[in-house]
Amino acid sequence: MKRTILLLVSMVVFFACKEEAKKEPIVEKKIAKPKPVLLYGYDIADYHVTHDTIKNGESFGVILDRHHVLYPKINKIAATIKDTFDVRRIGAGKPYVVLSSKDSLKQAKVFIYKHNKVAATVIDFKDSTITAYNHRKKIKVLEKTIAGEIKTNLSFTMDSLGLRPGLTNRVADIYAWTLDFYRLQKGDKFKLIYEEKFINDTVFVGYGEVKAAIFKHKGEDLYAYQFVADTVKNVAEFYDEKGNMLRSTFLRSPIKFQYRISSRYNLRRRIKLYGNRIRPHKGTDFAAPYGTPIMTTASGTVVESARRGGNGNYVKVKHNSTYTTQYLHMKRRNVRVGDYVKQGAIIGWVGMTGNTSGPHVCYRFWKYGRQVDPFREKLPSAKPLNDSIKPRYFKYIAPLKKQLEGIKYPELAIDTLLLKKKTDSLPKGHEIIENF
Repeated sequence: MKRTILLLVSMVVFFACKEEAKKEPIVEKKIAKPKPVLLYGYDIADYHVTHDTIKNGESFGVILDRHHVLYPKINKIAATIKDTFDVRRIGAGKPYVVLSSKDSLKQAKVFIYKHNKVAATVIDFKDSTITAYNHRKKIKVLEKTIAGEIKTNLSFTMDSLGLRPGLTNRVADIYAWTLDFYRLQKGDKFKLIYEEKFINDTVFVGYGEVKAAIFKHKGEDLYAYQFVADTVKNVAEFYDEKGNMLRSTFLRSPIKFQYRISSRYNLRRRIKLYGNRIRPHKGTDFAAPYGTPIMTTASGTVVESARRGGNGNYVKVKHNSTYTTQYLHMKRRNVRVGDYVKQGAIIGWVGMTGNTSGPHVCYRFWKYGRQVDPFREKLPSAKPLNDSIKPRYFKYIAPLKKQLEGIKYPELAIDTLLLKKKTDSLPKGHEIIENF
């Protein structure tokens, strides 16, 4: 009997445990809270958000008044933040954001003025304390490499590679003293190691540094490496593979883009306008579109800025006791006598004043008071690196040179097709000047 009872008890316990094992454990599920969406550090869930652009004639006060901020408060905001941000300088076309209360009044609490894609000024007046500070988005810098082959000119080639004008301008600046871009030849090639800048990993905000470049022109390799020789001044310059600075005393042209040399220095030039008689031409004419900026080819002091006779509007710059340059036929002058101008500064714009049949700048060059042909002169270069610095320089450029060598030139350039499309679209009788 006892055995029967024990057996029954054991069976009850066994089946009870088995039934308990079948039950799934109860797990409490935690509901994850959504992450706040931040805009310039503010949780947009707490505000009514307005994105807009400043219209012509709109002021800071007009915008805040429209968002239910009274003028005494607006005046107090402007006075409080004037050392950080001058509200009178907001510009038409600039985007801005207003964060307002979520109640029925929708009164503005924060005003965000966007200077560009990266920088903004945040003005916070939601409490009794008014603050303003500058905000910069984090920029991600990526190193890129590219190679191209000239079929028409540099601008079309860079464009065909998907590169923007900012990089084309940078390359032009780097080689401004060594290359005549008007004389680039079909088959010239180049390689670049450069930086691109992004915010939020995808929004392009410009180019960074060009670390190294090589331009193969007429079979010669022209290297350019960016290097800071003076760590105190911390100014980067470009040097070739031997440590010679690319920057020369004079630029090769007073026009940066879209020019052609329409007439060179020629002491025996015959002019039809004057009965085919010989009239010496002691300048170099750079034809360019009306209004194109004219740059001084070297730093110096403006000694003449006037309008006179056949010269039209002109500027004359004395660089030192040896060299002086002059720029004729300007539409308008941008400097006065006594101004000190740095190399590359805009001193005027291409025009047709004086004796001229088309828009151009006549560039004249004096050496010891005598006009000479600048393209036949051996002009002074900037000083090379000191011997004490060269070991550090050569060590620095070694991996860059190896990296440049690893970039392959394209097998086929495609900018010829782009040029054809552009010329096909031009009105009859027009042409594209292949200049750069």
